[in-house]
Amino acid sequence: MVSIEELYKNFGVLADAKDKAGEHQAEYLSFIDAVKGGAGEKRLASQFITRFFKFFPDCAAKAVNALFDLCEDNDVNIRKQAIKDLPNVCKVQPEQVTKISGALTQLLVCEDQGEISLVQSSILSLFAINAKGTLQGLFDQIVGDHEEDDVLRDRVLKFLTTKLKTLSEETLDKDAEEFVLTSCKKVLEDVTKDEFIMIMDLLRSLRIMKTVQSRQSLVEIVTTQAELDEPLDLTDAESVDRLIQCIKTASPLFSKNVHSKVFVEYICDHVLPNLSDITSPEGGNIQLDILKILSEISEFAGEIDEPKARIEKLYNRLIAYMPLPPSEENDAPAAANEEPKLEFSYVECLMFSFHQLCSRCPGFLTDEDNADRLKDFRLRLQYFARGVQIYIKQLRAALQGKSGETLKTDENKIKVVALKITSNINTLIKDLFHNPPTYKVSITLSWKPITQKAAANPVTTNTATAGQKRINPITFESNGAGGKKVNKNPRELYSPPGGKFSEKAGNFVANRNRGGSGGGGYRGRGGGRNRGRGFRRY
Repeated sequence: MVSIEELYKNFGVLADAKDKAGEHQAEYLSFIDAVKGGAGEKRLASQFITRFFKFFPDCAAKAVNALFDLCEDNDVNIRKQAIKDLPNVCKVQPEQVTKISGALTQLLVCEDQGEISLVQSSILSLFAINAKGTLQGLFDQIVGDHEEDDVLRDRVLKFLTTKLKTLSEETLDKDAEEFVLTSCKKVLEDVTKDEFIMIMDLLRSLRIMKTVQSRQSLVEIVTTQAELDEPLDLTDAESVDRLIQCIKTASPLFSKNVHSKVFVEYICDHVLPNLSDITSPEGGNIQLDILKILSEISEFAGEIDEPKARIEKLYNRLIAYMPLPPSEENDAPAAANEEPKLEFSYVECLMFSFHQLCSRCPGFLTDEDNADRLKDFRLRLQYFARGVQIYIKQLRAALQGKSGETLKTDENKIKVVALKITSNINTLIKDLFHNPPTYKVSITLSWKPITQKAAANPVTTNTATAGQKRINPITFESNGAGGKKVNKNPRELYSPPGGKFSEKAGNFVANRNRGGSGGGGYRGRGGGRNRGRGFRRY
């Protein structure tokens, strides 16, 4: 067995020989033999093998395998030394990059955090030598023979998602990014929800995906995962969650040039008619989540197919939450004992979506054969507006003069959100109540951050200013609309609860962040991959 003294002696021989070091192969082979020695010999062997690697191309295979042996040593310090030295081999022989990248990738499953960091650093150093070869070594571990190693797969995807963003355009060039796209499509053939999210996050970060055409291709990838060609079982929590997650993933990609049409049509056809069949987990509200998602993507639906049929499904769901005013003859006794439950959060989502889609098909309300529908809708709008306006007045009075820390109490936070919701509804109703209905107003949905565009509208953005603003009641004759006047006799009006915000709005606030981001109810892999539909290891 080679001793430390002999290793230093042989090192001196090679160092003194300089460019003629290749003439001393026996001394170099002693370094390779030293990987079977003690801890000191192994660490020196790692350093000396890589130091003189370029002079002994005939010994390259033995040298690399010796380094791999050191990477599997029981001593963490020896492993760290070999991990640190391995990239030096690739500086001499770039063709080794894929092989060494794959070996280092397998080491991502180690438990020592310092060792993991060193592995990641070594892999990153390989990108400067051969980015595509490094990527090949990484992806080989999650689409090849090692794909069933869940821990490795998870860590590789996290590495790619977090580290590729840090690489310069010179390092990760267009060719390398296209390789990432191609490889990710292969991985997506069999992914869990969390893996799907990571891969889509990775793809969105690529520079080649900034064009309209590229964003459209990402939407098509998500569409494939969502399996929109299949009917949706609303009683199956996993199927519903898959749909929600796919739409949330695609949502940032939608624009005036990249349309959400297929998702909007699918929700109208398969979700809205039987929305009540969806069962929410304890503490959640999946029905409201879906309505929020629909409202967020409806703006970019483009020209949907069969618009009247699909808008009718949306309309029917909307008016289910917008009661007709009680008739004086038949409903007055009942109204005295039972006030209607106005679901403000649901109505905000549905009315916004309706406002967006109907703007592309105004005849849904204004065609001559839809006169009865418009009359019925205006009655519902007027009645709902009364309850909304009373509520807004109460909320503004409660928030009058409050600012800073005072508005940060839980009770006042609820009231602020409630004011956003009701103000949005009131603004939309005014637009829809025109004769004919108009679709000009722009609002910011209550759970979304305020934009500069919306900041110009004090109704939805400034509660202090809005507190001083008078609300004009909506009536049939206040629009300058022609047609018959309605009976002005007072009807039984909805009386919102005094003091705290209503229970329904309180429930909304507790879940107000669920509609725009975040995930569903996945908890790991559940003991293995279920090769079913959608996320095929769901």
